[in-house]
Amino acid sequence: MTAALHDDIRWIEAAARLGERGRPLSAPNPAVGCIIVRDGRVIARGWTQEGGRPHAEAQALADLAEIGQSAANSEIYVSLEPCAHQSERGPSCAETLAKADPARIIIGLLDPDPRTSGKGVERLRSAGIAVDVLDSKTACQSLAGYLSQAQKQRPFITLKLAMSADGFIAREPGQEQWITGEEARAHVHARRAKQDAILVGGATWRADNPRLDVRLEGLENRSPTRFVLTQRYPLDKARWIETPQDVHQLSAFQSLYIEGGAKVASAFFEAGLIDRIELYIAPVKIGSGVKAPACILPEALDGWEIAETCQLGSDRFTAYQRIETIHAA
Repeated sequence: MTAALHDDIRWIEAAARLGERGRPLSAPNPAVGCIIVRDGRVIARGWTQEGGRPHAEAQALADLAEIGQSAANSEIYVSLEPCAHQSERGPSCAETLAKADPARIIIGLLDPDPRTSGKGVERLRSAGIAVDVLDSKTACQSLAGYLSQAQKQRPFITLKLAMSADGFIAREPGQEQWITGEEARAHVHARRAKQDAILVGGATWRADNPRLDVRLEGLENRSPTRFVLTQRYPLDKARWIETPQDVHQLSAFQSLYIEGGAKVASAFFEAGLIDRIELYIAPVKIGSGVKAPACILPEALDGWEIAETCQLGSDRFTAYQRIETIHAA
């Protein structure tokens, strides 16, 4: 790998991570990140704002204009192909970038939206701008919900389970509720804050009446829409679906976070609808209670790879993702 390509990959990965700041408030638009670089230094940056506008590119260019600079002779890194279609809310990003006249534009991946796919690149090249498309894995992961929505007509689905070292996800009735510690529970709330929707099973809903919201200071407005998997409805505080396959009715949502319980986890896993599994494992043994589904235990996850792992206090967080579950267009 050349030094120049290494730098391109590094900046695109930074743009992809920046874009995630917009999740989930950028919906219905994808959470895109944009970084403008000159002489190896960042001179402006932007990410898709709440409600989908301004787009990341427009935000970065506005940031640049505020300091009295132009994009001339710069390199612009954007995690997703700039949109090529005009809308009532503003001009296309491809057109705006073409007029900005940078030296080069580096794109994380092509947009699967047929209104843009390839057309954004074509518009930029027609303006004499050098364009490179990296097909970045990091960009794919940061936009996994948008890509799943476009390619699978359903949200990107994450299953979260907290369990003991001996594989239990709940204690016996009447015992202490929590298995993991405060650090892990705060991490769960941070993960909720990046989701469009959240789901539990009917038994969990009726027994626990869970809030399923975000209780981190400053992020309360990012609480996801609540769903219950149940055939006993109506519900007055949540929406519902009857079967796992009904997630295809939720195509307006880019991401769905499943929090339990065991039957729901098994049903979605066996239906092949889980894209990512997030396990929080506490270093305690319970001995009895509700067992985690055997198919979701780490030793059973053939065809999955570790996407992320970290220590949260005394608990271990590990995320697994289906190998090649999301592909660039």
